[in-house]
Amino acid sequence: MIESNIKAKLSFSDGTPDIELPIYKGTQGPDVIDIRKLYGQTGKFTYDPGFLSTASCSSKITFIDGDKGELLYRGYPIEDLAKNCDFLEVCQLLINGELPNQKQNREFQDMVMHHTMVHEQMQFFLRGFRRDAHPMAVLTGLVGAMAAFYHDEIDYGDAKAREIAQIRLIAKMPTLVAMSYKYSIGQPFMYPDNSLSYTANFMRMMFATPCEPYKVNPVLVRALDRIFILHADHEQNASTSTVRLAGSSGTNPFAAISAGIACLWGPAHGGANEACLEMLNDIQASGGVEKIGEFIAQVKDKNSNVRLMGFGHRVYKNFDPRAKLMRETCHEVLKELGLENDPLFKLAMTLEKIALEDDYFVGRKLYPNVDFYSGIVQRALGIPTEMFTCIFALARTVGWIAQWEEMITDPEYKIGRPRQLFIGATPRAIPPVSERK
Repeated sequence: MIESNIKAKLSFSDGTPDIELPIYKGTQGPDVIDIRKLYGQTGKFTYDPGFLSTASCSSKITFIDGDKGELLYRGYPIEDLAKNCDFLEVCQLLINGELPNQKQNREFQDMVMHHTMVHEQMQFFLRGFRRDAHPMAVLTGLVGAMAAFYHDEIDYGDAKAREIAQIRLIAKMPTLVAMSYKYSIGQPFMYPDNSLSYTANFMRMMFATPCEPYKVNPVLVRALDRIFILHADHEQNASTSTVRLAGSSGTNPFAAISAGIACLWGPAHGGANEACLEMLNDIQASGGVEKIGEFIAQVKDKNSNVRLMGFGHRVYKNFDPRAKLMRETCHEVLKELGLENDPLFKLAMTLEKIALEDDYFVGRKLYPNVDFYSGIVQRALGIPTEMFTCIFALARTVGWIAQWEEMITDPEYKIGRPRQLFIGATPRAIPPVSERK
């Protein structure tokens, strides 16, 4: 951080002395006003529900410019990374700060692929869940349980120990996600195959059975790998902030990541692509393309509860840069699988065209976001709707790890402790029972 020559001056009308607050500049984005001494000097807190105007940390990992529709991982545009790198290269970039050379990449990939197995006892832990339990509930439990298997080998002050924990999480997450899926449908678990790439291995564990060999389709593997890259990190969102807050207490990293998964499960966060596909299915069930006009009218009706899912974004006030890449991937996958005439895809493309040309949506900058396309792609790949958020969690794990590592090694790191504006009862005496209402 670079301290600005400009200071913020805070004045009060109640006689409290004015104070000056330092302003810091980042390499990009808005400047920040340092309010750390505000309470000590004035006895007052700031009030910012949802932390919409509060920078909770300094970070070098991900930068978003919502007005420009820009997403950078360590300075690299997401478009360039998705087209020129694979997911494990992006993992190294997010964690280490730089893209790997050939030797570094080979060593990292080898290390990850030789840590994909999970402890055999995890199978027995998994069998304690109901078969119809939501996979995200199962995944939250499985990742949290990893703390019981590796608790004695992690010294947070030792860089090598942290690296081992990071490798374990990246390597074992696909295995745990696939296990949760196989368990839900009653199929046998498939052990990892270290001869395959990270993403191809995951697809095999998801879809193969012991009955016959699994055939790897490079087009589909690349599509899912791109989904992983696009969802790897997204600045200080709800789940990332959860991981940082949980991790700030010094908790086991598996527990911190489990907390992030639980947060991601919320429909307002990681469940958006699931909600989008459900919306398309509802339109299809009500009459398909011919009913889109009625659906759009309901969306515009202020008295209606109907929402257009998969359009617009809280951060991006322009086009979501990930959506452009996901749109290309969507077309590639459907062409590869011969699904260009799939009714749901036709419905989605018609809805997209109307929304992009309608003044109501254009004026509000409600452009398709990454969730609009990723749900269609995952459905085409054979991933059931209830597994969409698990795929998101698998991809986002590396972002959470990078953020956790950055926080742990930050000299200014402290346990998180948000404050409040208390509006409850003032001190009062307990009345006799006979006088209570």
